[in-house]
Amino acid sequence: MAQNKKESGIWGNPLLSSKVKSPDVKPPEMLIGYLIGPFGALLSSGIFTSQLQNYLTNVLKMDLGFLTGLQLVSTIFIVAANLIVGQLIERTRTPAGKARPWVLLSALTLSIASVLMFIVPFQGVARMVWIAIAYNLYYAVAFPIYNTANSTLIPVSTRNSQQRAGLASFTNIAGLGVMGVGSMIFPALVSMALKEDQNLWFVAMLAVGIFTALTIFLQFQFTRERVTEEGGDSSQQQAAAPIGEQLKAVTSDKMWWLVIIFYLCFQWSGAMKNGSMTFFCQWVMDNSFFGMEDLGAAWGMSQSLLAILGAIPMAVAAVFVVPLSNKFGKRNVTIIGMIVGSIGGVIAGLGNGAIVPVAIGVALKCLGSSPAAYLILAMLADVIDHIEFKHNIRTDGLTMSIYSSLMVAGTPICNAIFSAMLSASGYNQNADVALNTAGQAVSANVAIGVSYIWIETVAYAICAVLMFLWTVEKNLPEEQKAIAARKKK
Repeated sequence: MAQNKKESGIWGNPLLSSKVKSPDVKPPEMLIGYLIGPFGALLSSGIFTSQLQNYLTNVLKMDLGFLTGLQLVSTIFIVAANLIVGQLIERTRTPAGKARPWVLLSALTLSIASVLMFIVPFQGVARMVWIAIAYNLYYAVAFPIYNTANSTLIPVSTRNSQQRAGLASFTNIAGLGVMGVGSMIFPALVSMALKEDQNLWFVAMLAVGIFTALTIFLQFQFTRERVTEEGGDSSQQQAAAPIGEQLKAVTSDKMWWLVIIFYLCFQWSGAMKNGSMTFFCQWVMDNSFFGMEDLGAAWGMSQSLLAILGAIPMAVAAVFVVPLSNKFGKRNVTIIGMIVGSIGGVIAGLGNGAIVPVAIGVALKCLGSSPAAYLILAMLADVIDHIEFKHNIRTDGLTMSIYSSLMVAGTPICNAIFSAMLSASGYNQNADVALNTAGQAVSANVAIGVSYIWIETVAYAICAVLMFLWTVEKNLPEEQKAIAARKKK
C-alpha cells in the first residue's frame, strides 16, 4: 500500500500526470500525443535515414568496409535491445501505464543520442571507435526505448478499432513527415549550406535534439493507456505472461506472421530506397533539368523535388485512408495501394534518370504506399487483440518490440547492403558530383538505381499478395466482444 501511495505521488505530480481525461480519444490527444510528439521524436531518425549514409561516407570519409561491418554488427545489438525493451515495458506497472514511463525516459536518452555522432573530436581509429559507440547508443539504446514504447501506445490506447486506426494514421503521418523533412528540406540545407562543414552539421543536429526533448515530453502528457487501465490500478494489473508463452502464442498464429512479413518487406525496401536516394539524385538523375551551372548543388534540388512530389499524394491520402479503411477494410485498401505502388515503381524505373517519368513514378509509388504506412500499427493492434482472444494473454510488448526491431534494424542492414553494393560496383567516394552521371562507373549507377527503385517495386508486389491472405478483420468485432465478456467474469 505504501508503495502504491509513493507511485501515485510521483505520477500524480502535475508535470507527470496525463492531461487526457476522456474515456474516448479526442483531438488534443490525437494531435499532440500521436502527431506532434512522434514528429519531434522521430525527426533525427528521418534525417539519419536520408542523410546519415551521406554524412558518414562523404563528410567524414569513413571507410566503406568499416561502415558495412559497423551496420551489420550493430543490428545484433539493435534487435536484442528492442526485445529487451519490449519485455521491460510488458512488466512495467505504474499509474502512468506501462509504455508511457519509457516515452518519458526517451525525452532524455533520444535527444542526447541524436547529437553524439556529430561530435567528432578524433581522427583515425579513435574516430571509428567514437562513431561506433555513438551509432549504437542511438540505434541500439535510445531509439528502441522510444520506438517500442511509442508503438505500444497504439494497442493500449483504446479498444475502439476505428479510433485506433485514427491514432495509427496520425503516428505514421508524423513518421512520414519527418521522412519528408529528411528527404526534402535537409538535403537542400546540406547541399547549399552544411556541405562538408562538421561544425554546421553539429549545430543543426543540436537544434534537432532540443526539439526532440520538448515534443516527447508533450507526448507523454497527452497520452493515456485505457486498455492497461482495464486491469485496475498498478497493483491490480494482470502480470505479463512468460516470454515463452507469448512467443508460442504469436508464432503459432498465421495472421501474426502475415502482418510481420508484410511489414518486413515494406519497411526494409523503403530503407533501401531512402538510404540510396541522395546517391540516386547525385549520380543517376539528369540534374541539368534545373538549368543550374553548379550540378554539385543541383542534386539537392532534385532530391527535394522528388520528395515533394512523393509527399503531396501521401498528404492527400491521409485525409481518405482512414475513412476508406473503415468502409472497405484495411486489407482491401492496402492491397489496392500496393498494386498502385508497383505500377509507379515500374514507371520510375523505365524513366532511366529522366526527371519527369521518375517523378511521376515516385508520386504514384508514394500514393500506393500510404495505406500501408498509415494503417500498419492499427493492423498490428488488431492482431494483438486477435491473439488475446485465442490465448487470453496480451503480447503488446513482444509484438511491438519485434515491429520496432524490424523498423530500426532496417536502416543499418539496408545501408550495410547498399555500402557493400557501392564497394562492389566500383563507387568512387572522391568523384566530383558536379560531373553527375559522368563521374561514376556505369555499374555503380546501376547498383544505385536498383536500390532506389526496383527493390521497393518488387517488394510492393509481394506485399499485395501477403495482404490478400490477411483476414483478421473479418471476425475481430466478435472476438473483442468475447474479450470484454471474459473480463467481466
